Amino acid sequence: MVLHFDVLIIGSGLAGQAAALRLAATRRVALISKRALEDSASSWAQGGIAAVLDNRDSLEAHIRDTITAGAGLNDRRATRFVIENGRRAVDWLIDQGVPFTRDEGGYHLAREGGHSARRVIHVADATGLAVQTTLTGKVRQQPNISIFENHIAIDLITGAKLGLGEQRCHGAYVLDSGSGEVLTIGAGSTLIAAGGAGKVYLYTTNPDTSTGDGIAMAWRAGCRIANMEFIQFHPTCLYHPQAKSFLISEAVRGEGGQLLLPDGSRFMPRHDARGELAPRDVVARAIDFEMKKRGLDCVHLDISHKPAAFLAEHFPNILARCLDLGIDITRAPIPVVPAAHYTCGGVVSDLRARTNIAGLYVAGEASCTGLHGANRLASNSLLECLVFAEAAADDILRQPAGELPALPEWDASRVSDPDEEIVIAHNWDELRRFMWDYVGIVRTTKRLQRAQNRIRLLRREIDDFYSHFRVSHDLIELRNLVVTAELIVRCALRRHESRGLHFSRNYPETLPRAVNTVVKRHAASDRAH
Repeated sequence: MVLHFDVLIIGSGLAGQAAALRLAATRRVALISKRALEDSASSWAQGGIAAVLDNRDSLEAHIRDTITAGAGLNDRRATRFVIENGRRAVDWLIDQGVPFTRDEGGYHLAREGGHSARRVIHVADATGLAVQTTLTGKVRQQPNISIFENHIAIDLITGAKLGLGEQRCHGAYVLDSGSGEVLTIGAGSTLIAAGGAGKVYLYTTNPDTSTGDGIAMAWRAGCRIANMEFIQFHPTCLYHPQAKSFLISEAVRGEGGQLLLPDGSRFMPRHDARGELAPRDVVARAIDFEMKKRGLDCVHLDISHKPAAFLAEHFPNILARCLDLGIDITRAPIPVVPAAHYTCGGVVSDLRARTNIAGLYVAGEASCTGLHGANRLASNSLLECLVFAEAAADDILRQPAGELPALPEWDASRVSDPDEEIVIAHNWDELRRFMWDYVGIVRTTKRLQRAQNRIRLLRREIDDFYSHFRVSHDLIELRNLVVTAELIVRCALRRHESRGLHFSRNYPETLPRAVNTVVKRHAASDRAH
C-alpha cells in the first residue's frame, strides 16, 4: 500500500510530537510510533528541562556549564542557539498545559550535576511522563495527524535508491508490526525523531524501543554521522534483580544525595572537587573505578538525611518504586550502578535540523547538533528536543510543495518466512554483551578491535538473514543495533585521546584541540571517511 503525506515523522517522543503539533495546522502529518504514543524514552525522563528562568541565572552561565560538561567539543553556535531559545520552549510547554512543579516563588527549579545554578524546571521526578502525557492528548485530537502506532520504519526512500540520481528523501518503508504488512509512505519532508541507541548495551536506563533506528536508517541513506563514541552512562541506575531500567534521577544528588561505599564512607571527593555534583562522565568513571577496585556489585546513594516529607514531595516516584522493592529511601541508601543512558552523537544536522540529504530532518537524541559535545549536561536533552522540533517545523513550513516521484511498493516476492527466529535472539544477546564488555565506560584499543571483529561477523550474518527472510520487528531492530554498534566502535577507534565520555587507557591525555569525529558511508565500498 502506498500512502502520501506532506510530512512523515519517524518517532513519537517529545521531538516528534512537538514537531507534529507545530505542523498540524497546515500540513498532513504521518506520525510513526514503534509502540503506543506514550512509550518513548522522553516519557522516562525524570529530571526536567534546563533553561534560564531565574534572574539570578544567566544565558552565559548556562552556555559555560554546557561547554564545560561537553569537554570543549560543543558547537558554540548551536549551544547558544538552544540556550537562547530555552525560555520560549518552556513557555510553549506551559501553554500546552504541562503542570510544572511550583513553589512559593513561582516554578520550582532544581539544580543538577554540572549546573552552576538552579535552572531545571520539572514536574516532581517524572517530567518526561507529564510532558509526554500532555502532548499525546493534544496529538490524538489533531485531525491532520495520522497516528501509526505499533509501526516501525524499515528504511528511508531516497532518490539515489530509486535511481533518480538525486540526494533527496521521499519518505520511508514502514512495517505494521501487527499485520506484517509493509507500507510505502511518501512525503515531501521526513523528520527522524527516533531516539537513541541505549539497547546496544547490556545494561541501560532506556526503554526497549531505543535501538538506534533513526541513526542506522540515516547512515544507510548516506547521512553524515558524528561523535558516536560519546555514549553517556548514567551514574545511578537502581541495582536490584527485579528492577528493569529504573533510573535514580540526577536531582537526588542535586538535592544533597551522597555516594557511599559499603562501609558508609564517601568516595566522590577523592575523584573530583565537585563531589557528587561533578558531571555524569566523572561520576560514572569514579563509580566504575571503585566497583572494580573493590570487587563491588554496586555502590550506594544516600538521601535519607533529608526529611521524609521533602522526599515524598520531590521524589514521589523514586520513593514509591524503591518501596515496592523493599528499599525505604527515607531510612536507607539506594544501591546503584552506572548504565548506558544517552547517545550524544548521531545524525549531523544544522540549526534548521536539516541533514545533508534534502528533505530529511532530524531532532532529538538521534541527532548530533553540536549542543552536547563530548558529554551531555543534565536536562539539556528535552530542551534540545523542543528547540530543534520547532526549528525543523519552521523550515518545513517554508518549503514549497513539490511533486513526489512514483514510489514502488515493498517487494517481498523473493523472501520466505524465517525458519529459525532463535538466530535473532542469540545475535541480539551476543551484541549487547560484548558491547558492554569491550566498548563501555573505560576502553582500550584492543577491546575496541575485538568488538569490531565480532561486529563484522554478526553484521554479515544479520544481512544474510535480512536478504532471505521476511522482515519482522525484531529483525529490523537487530539490523539497526549492529549498524549503530559499528558506528560507535568506528568513531571510538578514530579518537586518539580521552575526552568527555570517551576514556581510553591507550590515550589517557586530552588533546589541546577539540575535533569532531565525522564518518560518511560510501555506498560502493561501505567504508567510513
